[in-house]
Amino acid sequence: MESALKPFRIMAYVVGVMLLALVGAMVLKYGFGEGGAVSVVGPIHGFLYAVYLLTALNLGLKARWSWVYLLGVLLAGTIPLLSFVAERKVTQRVHRQTATA
Repeated sequence: MESALKPFRIMAYVVGVMLLALVGAMVLKYGFGEGGAVSVVGPIHGFLYAVYLLTALNLGLKARWSWVYLLGVLLAGTIPLLSFVAERKVTQRVHRQTATA
């Protein structure tokens, strides 16, 4: 389970930062008419979010999470700043699970 935690943690941070960059690009596009950044940041975030989904699914299956919890972790990459919170909670949960095993 620890081997699946590190890629998840990395992807949670990367997706969180890219989502913040995408929100900033959207502000530039709709607030100031500068739409070029969205066309660059959007696809990158989309690809990285797909990788995040795979790493979270891998960790969730290894940790035997409930589908409701797994779905919450998967959706955390779609709400700004929530992937950082989810990463912290997931890390604590995995460490507790590993300690009891």
